[in-house]
Amino acid sequence: MAKPSPCSLGIDFGSDSVRALVVDTRSGAELGTGVCAYPRWARGEFCDAARQRFRQHPLDHLEAMTAAVRAALRAAGAAARAQIAAIGVDTTGSTPVAVDASGTPLGLTDGFRDDPDALFVLWKDHTAVAEAEEINALASKGRWKGITRWVGGIYSSEWFWAKAAHVTRGNRRVAAAASSWVEHCDWLAAELSGTTALDTLVRSRCAAGHKALWHPSWGGPPPAAFLARLHPRLAAVRATLPATTATCDHRVGGLTEGWARRLGLRPGIAVAAGAFDAHLGAVGAGVGPFTLVKVMGTSTCDMLTAPAGSVAGTVAGICGQVDGSIVPGLIGLEAGQSAFGDVYAWYRRLLSWPLADLGARGRAAADTLLPRLEAAALALPPAGDCLALDWFNGRRTPDADQRLRGAISGLHLGHDAPALYRALVESTAYGARAIVDRFADQGVPVKRVVALGGIARKSTLVMQVCADVLERAIAVVASDQCCALGAAIAGAVAGGIHPSVGAAQKAMASKVERTVRPQRAHATAYREGFRRYRALGAALGG
Repeated sequence: MAKPSPCSLGIDFGSDSVRALVVDTRSGAELGTGVCAYPRWARGEFCDAARQRFRQHPLDHLEAMTAAVRAALRAAGAAARAQIAAIGVDTTGSTPVAVDASGTPLGLTDGFRDDPDALFVLWKDHTAVAEAEEINALASKGRWKGITRWVGGIYSSEWFWAKAAHVTRGNRRVAAAASSWVEHCDWLAAELSGTTALDTLVRSRCAAGHKALWHPSWGGPPPAAFLARLHPRLAAVRATLPATTATCDHRVGGLTEGWARRLGLRPGIAVAAGAFDAHLGAVGAGVGPFTLVKVMGTSTCDMLTAPAGSVAGTVAGICGQVDGSIVPGLIGLEAGQSAFGDVYAWYRRLLSWPLADLGARGRAAADTLLPRLEAAALALPPAGDCLALDWFNGRRTPDADQRLRGAISGLHLGHDAPALYRALVESTAYGARAIVDRFADQGVPVKRVVALGGIARKSTLVMQVCADVLERAIAVVASDQCCALGAAIAGAVAGGIHPSVGAAQKAMASKVERTVRPQRAHATAYREGFRRYRALGAALGG
């Protein structure tokens, strides 16, 4: 009888829920999945959308993770559960939190449990725009000139130091109690492995390099004197950060006895270093050199890898280039759009507002809105006179600016709901085109485009418009849980099951489900639409 195949568990913390996936490390078969929403987040607690404040309680993450993992293990069955030898974790980012000297998030300690500033500051929280602008001003001249060059030359309010500075300045109690700040992905890997103490906590290469200005050329974290210009407490935080970081294949420790009992796993199994969801989503999609992987969700992250030495200098206006941030041994480049699925969700909420008073019948009608709009919009000609900008959450890339806002122009009384929906979809595709063009303009070729996520698998309209606007074929991967799959791949390497991420990808990465090819007849219309999109953005200050 054949020896049972070892399995790996991937845990993916998204914006709204956590997903757990059990994977056969030899065949790549997905044996069991569990999903659980964050209960406090679903109730809107600790958030203020009008102020762009989005915070998440660590209890949401721990409780939802427990439920999702147990559900995945039930689905996989007892035999598969017994073979789980490793865990990988990914999260949104940059999603940092203030922690005490033991590495515990302040939101889990007395006196801070209901303080939004003591909770995780979600990636799309844009309360730190002023602090990001100050970082960019410091980096534009004098002794700190060029410190942002490895993150595209522009620091974003979505990132680590801007958020830490904003909270530290605005909340004296949190500032006084915080011994350090920790990324969500780093804390979860440390929590599972019992390594949360600041002198043992492992910091992720992709989180530190893309969002926290870590780079070997200045000895790791940014200089203390630079951070002290933002706030003196940040220089003390810098003293808690190690000079080194870990790629996703690094083993941070073994699963603790407590978490083994809580999850229903064996203690001591390998826990891999944490990483961001999009980075490990690209791993799960089988990313290779010069393949652009579009992780399409509420926002997008566009991940690209390149061999060392193949990128001349730095790429301006992206979210950074970091050695080993996606696949160890390759340069990882990140770009993306601050709003993608969020744009469509906003339109659905807008149209659904009158249905709220109709109870269950109204909710049922609202659930069918987007599919019906998509079907009607598919029949419309490309690049109509209604034009939209996709900057509803600001602009991530090219050239981060979170003060920018979305816009709709060219409206007349003949426009209906499907026409406006198509314009919104086209705006997100134009935003994607701007990213591909930036890479090409900076000498980084995009030889292949791969897409993953629910939108990529479910929306015929979105994928066809993207292919038409990009004038490129887009391969859509089959896995519903590609980020969790990438986390499982990282776990399999950290656990010694596979010798490298590349070898693990060959056995475990998702297959391509279908390829969406551009309609050449639409190329001229969309080139003109893209020109109009850029002109509208320039006119509105972008």
